[in-house]
Amino acid sequence: MQENEKKQVVVTVTGRDVPGIMSGLTEILSRDGVKLLDMEQAVTHGWLSLSMVIRFEGSDISDTLVLKDLLFKAKELGVNLDFKVVEGEAQVRSTAHQFAITLMSEDLQARHVAAISAVLARRAVNIDSIRKLNEGGLACLELITYTSSDIDVGALKDELLKVASVFSQLDIAVQRENLYRRAKRLVVMDMDSTLIQIEVIDELAKLAGVGEQVREITERAMSGHMDFDESLKQRVRLLHGFPESEMKALAERLPLMPGAEVLVKTLKRLGYKIALISGGFSYFGEKLKDKLGLHYVYTNNLEIEEGRVTGNIKGSIVNAQRKADLLEMIAQQEGVSLESVIAIGDGANDILMLKKAGLGIAFNAKRKTREAASAAINQKTLASILYLLGITDKDIEEVAR
Repeated sequence: MQENEKKQVVVTVTGRDVPGIMSGLTEILSRDGVKLLDMEQAVTHGWLSLSMVIRFEGSDISDTLVLKDLLFKAKELGVNLDFKVVEGEAQVRSTAHQFAITLMSEDLQARHVAAISAVLARRAVNIDSIRKLNEGGLACLELITYTSSDIDVGALKDELLKVASVFSQLDIAVQRENLYRRAKRLVVMDMDSTLIQIEVIDELAKLAGVGEQVREITERAMSGHMDFDESLKQRVRLLHGFPESEMKALAERLPLMPGAEVLVKTLKRLGYKIALISGGFSYFGEKLKDKLGLHYVYTNNLEIEEGRVTGNIKGSIVNAQRKADLLEMIAQQEGVSLESVIAIGDGANDILMLKKAGLGIAFNAKRKTREAASAAINQKTLASILYLLGITDKDIEEVAR
């Protein structure tokens, strides 16, 4: 090999992972005149994949001898070693061209990965690394990808979502891979059908004997076919005379969304602030605040007199615009940028809030909300949102200790 400062050698090592492989190989590379430029390693089911980029810089170093010694050491260690001479300087990738693509399914299969990777190939997007985030069977993969130039991220996302729609229960999220993705500090979420499994006002209506009327109004409002303020006033009027004692009983048995406690507990231990901003009622929001240790709760306040609902709302209505404004207000109070905020919701009145946040997640949401969000997932557990932050099941277990 002729000496050339722009020539580099990519060394790849594969085999059963045992102690001493890294030590044995890097001892040879520690000789004067050998410069280590890059290194990456992964172990999958006990099988090692190690890559190193080196450059020979000294005139008194025999590159042939070093490579020969590496081959002998690899044989001694019981691993396979190969090398390739490449031209050019080490590539420095701009984070502006990097994306994190998260795939989620109860049973993630090769056909899912094949369909997604075909889209990436057509758009000249390379996969830099793949990481399994869950434990047990394959259910979540994180692909870190890059391109050599700017691409239309919206078009890429739309095409990936179109492919995902062909499969049942396959969710895909596309995010810029940069510091902001890993530096989120505030999570704002809706209450009904997001943090809890029910729509509280519908449950109250059933108990009050006006379930069908209220359910129809709720559905129209959540689908964006009716003004939220007016729909809320109409529904609350139907609750006139409802006893506070029954509200208290319902508040005691609110069914949390599966994974809600794991999500909140994990994020709190990692230093996140958690806010509940909902068009629901404070009677129930405050109960959840106490139960989960939420930092902020903003909800609508039902007027109650002499132990019964009057049919009126006290104070300003927490509607779509108010939700977005409250998100921004809390972010300012906490001293975090909007880019560092996560918003989670399912209805049309969450759209402005989702758009305001750096990461807006539509959780088991209506179509209009999914289309407006930066990420949409339809999983059974709220804890799956942690995967979008690159948090693994192992991380969750460690935080829980």
